[in-house]
Amino acid sequence: MTKLKIIHTNDLHSHFENFPKIERLIAEKRMTAEQNNEEFLLFDIGDFMDRVHPLTEATNGQANIEWLNKRNYDLVTIGNNEGLGNSHQQLEELFKDANFPVIIGNLKTKATEEIPDFAISSQIYEFADNKVGVLALTAPFVLTYPLVDWDIQLVQDVLPEQIAELKAQGCGTIILMSHLGISMDKRIAKKYPEVNLIIGSHTHHLFEHGEVDGTTQLAAAGKYGMYVGEIDLTLENNQIQDIKVDTIKTAELPEEPNDEQIINDYLELGHELLQQQKIAEVPFDLNNDVTSEHANIHYALKAIEQVAGTDIAVLNNGLFLKELPAGTVTADDIHDLLPHTMHVMKVSLKGQDIWRLFLEMEFNRLFLRRHQQKGMGFRGKYFGELVYDNVKVNIEKRSVLIHDQPIEPEKEYSLATLDHYLFVPYFPTIKIMGQNKLYYPTVIRDVYSQYLKTKFGMNNG
Repeated sequence: MTKLKIIHTNDLHSHFENFPKIERLIAEKRMTAEQNNEEFLLFDIGDFMDRVHPLTEATNGQANIEWLNKRNYDLVTIGNNEGLGNSHQQLEELFKDANFPVIIGNLKTKATEEIPDFAISSQIYEFADNKVGVLALTAPFVLTYPLVDWDIQLVQDVLPEQIAELKAQGCGTIILMSHLGISMDKRIAKKYPEVNLIIGSHTHHLFEHGEVDGTTQLAAAGKYGMYVGEIDLTLENNQIQDIKVDTIKTAELPEEPNDEQIINDYLELGHELLQQQKIAEVPFDLNNDVTSEHANIHYALKAIEQVAGTDIAVLNNGLFLKELPAGTVTADDIHDLLPHTMHVMKVSLKGQDIWRLFLEMEFNRLFLRRHQQKGMGFRGKYFGELVYDNVKVNIEKRSVLIHDQPIEPEKEYSLATLDHYLFVPYFPTIKIMGQNKLYYPTVIRDVYSQYLKTKFGMNNG
């Protein structure tokens, strides 16, 4: 008989403020397992990094890898923040100094159609007469992974074969590290009962004491390191004899006197590194008053038009989280201003459809002004005010003018905006009728930085 303890984290999203408590908990659970003659495994289920934190941005995630290394993780998979928050090259380099295996079964390099060099597709652990097979799948964003030269595969196209391979190798227990979300996890539980345990993530759901769906045990530990997952398995005769799932609330763990200093040091180091990267010398304040001549949003509208090759654009001012005072603008300033993982998108529509799109925007304007937007790349608080460039809308007359000219119903128009507008439900015309081109991997802050650098010059001091 084998006792196996699994400790798991997921969707940490660079919330370094929880890391000191988590690292002590991991050390304690590992030591207790050793004392009790239990096998011990430590997993992370993806989205461990998020460029919203300045230290992650400044180090391209290497600070996160260093933290995982020190905790001696046994397996780590990737979420969309790793897979799509990095360029192809950045993701390939992310794990160059990792001391743990990276497991992913549905991401392949487009050029070779093989699992990336930095990863494995499965892992088998042998404990006495018990074989435990582990798989990992990440959310298949089929529109965006190809833009960074990855081929992402659907669950139904890879999971049956992977299960069969583990079974053929004698695995009596199969665990899935799932960065797929709660709905897909429950579908897998129903369709693939051979999967004994699904450790879930992506949708930030929490099963405080687990959940059983059919014959499959589900586990999930919420988000941001607010909880850590703990699973105890009893294995005998190559089968699970007993399983217990729990979570530990990080806020209830004891603090130590230097925790706050450690957290602040992470933050300050990130700011210091980004402040060393000078972008431009701006001769006036760039504010967030949409009526001002020198509002950030007006320059950003021109910046995304330049990338998309259009002369009309739309953005929301909730994107801009601070103002930029006159003088030297650094990468730290831009990161604080635009921490979002959003990309420029060009939307091409016939005149009759672009007319409908701008009316959708006007009808949603009052709702969106104070709407607390969450997720899908947005790292601000409110969606905010919609601002157009070279577009005028009269909602009473239901008229739309582009460059002061009435729209021609059959003429094709193109506007610049962000991919975020494709994923939120407020502007369905974009998804239904738009011919949409997404510009990856550059995010909005990089686009704005380049525009300011070109317009106002650069001082490397």
